[in-house]
Amino acid sequence: MRRCLVFDFDGTIADTLGEGLSIYNELAEKNGYNLISPDQLDNLRELDTNGLLKHLGVPKRKLPFHLATAMRRLRSRIKHLSLIEGVQDVLPLLRERSEQMGILSSNIPENIDTFLEVHGIRDEFSFVSSIGKLSGKARHLRSIARTFSLAPGEITYVGDEIRDLRAARKAKVEVIAVTWGLNSRRSLSRENPTFLIDQPSELLDIV
Repeated sequence: MRRCLVFDFDGTIADTLGEGLSIYNELAEKNGYNLISPDQLDNLRELDTNGLLKHLGVPKRKLPFHLATAMRRLRSRIKHLSLIEGVQDVLPLLRERSEQMGILSSNIPENIDTFLEVHGIRDEFSFVSSIGKLSGKARHLRSIARTFSLAPGEITYVGDEIRDLRAARKAKVEVIAVTWGLNSRRSLSRENPTFLIDQPSELLDIV
């Protein structure tokens, strides 16, 4: 049994990529940033956060403001979004195999809780932790360890982005990289995750 299994939210549990791109393009058009077209996605999936911001022409200093605006816009749309296919089937089994199972996300609590309630999976998670920004997951992973009196090696983080993997490495926790979210399999593989999987069902082979 795993002591603590922690999931990212956007792109890992919730299929928010399409709506996220729509909201980004709304903000980009208003602020004069580079728009994202569907044919660019494969190339953009290779980039880390800094590379993506540079490519799009988004200043880092404005990122907190834009992220807050995006989260507010997502609030009215979140209940209409889908679960990643296959996730709902494995969550109950993973919960049985974990002492604690939670979410650590850059998204805001209102969005996460609404989505989980709509899909009837809120009770699968013993905690939801939101950082409300793109950085800081390593510190929050260490905080989760303290909360549940865990050693870092007793936590497994599941995420779909390069920044998730780097945060997990910084916090010295095991990480499962999933290829169905934002970053590509190739870009995730370069970060040397503990595990790299392509389907939610593969989580059951690990946990």
